[in-house]
Amino acid sequence: MNTLRTGILLAAMTGLFVAVGALVGGSHGVLIAFGMALAMNLFAYWNSDKVLLRMYGARPVDAQTAPDLYRMVERLAQNARIPMPKVYIMENPQPNAFATGRNPEHGAVAFTTGIIERLSPEELAGVAAHELAHIKHRDTLTMTITAVIAGAISMLANMAMFMGGDRRNQAGGMVVTLLVMFLAPVAAMLVQAAISRSREYEADRAGAEISGRPMWLASALGQIERSVRGGVPNPEADANPATAHLFIINPLHGGLSGLFSTHPSTEQRIARLAAMAGQAAPAAKKGPWG
Repeated sequence: MNTLRTGILLAAMTGLFVAVGALVGGSHGVLIAFGMALAMNLFAYWNSDKVLLRMYGARPVDAQTAPDLYRMVERLAQNARIPMPKVYIMENPQPNAFATGRNPEHGAVAFTTGIIERLSPEELAGVAAHELAHIKHRDTLTMTITAVIAGAISMLANMAMFMGGDRRNQAGGMVVTLLVMFLAPVAAMLVQAAISRSREYEADRAGAEISGRPMWLASALGQIERSVRGGVPNPEADANPATAHLFIINPLHGGLSGLFSTHPSTEQRIARLAAMAGQAAPAAKKGPWG
């Protein structure tokens, strides 16, 4: 199913990219955009994870440089029955995390310094298990390709401001330019939003099964949500809002946070996890593995 969704997503994003190219540059724009889209799809499949990790300044760690974090991920990967993913740390004050990679054999999970500092070991394990669930279900291919192509569509739309639309119709060029500038990024976000909400619920459920403690993740979600809404910044995400859907909690706050929201409400996610655990409130259980 995820392979089919990825194929549909690629087709939709490619079509949108070409349509924006047509509005910006007419028939020549179609050809240029189509060629760019084909090249971008190939590039995104093989390199989108590297682009995203570099975008966030993520540095790889191992059992020597971050022993506690690495061993925790290793243990959870064994529980999930997937290959050990690469582990990264991002110098970022906002508590957050994301997974990437085109398949479980090339998976990676990245944690901000903020999440390592602010969350308890149990809560951090809950977050790691959620991200490993994305890797196990191959969500990460769809997520990373969406981030790269949606960002490219937004960039192409912004070019309309300088190109003035189809030169054959100067009177309508400004209208076309405005439509492209505002509607193309929105359309790109709608495509990714359509696949994101159910994916997050499923990753929450599977992550709770991997860790064995649903309330670890429930408590972590509450902590992260409060930090983000409290204004803890994520400058890289603010500069690249098309990547917001990668994170366990939408990292954006302020003007674009609603536009780029692809996550279900944190309250609903916590309630579902509490139901799994048979509890009414998200109080984290103690003891890292039992």
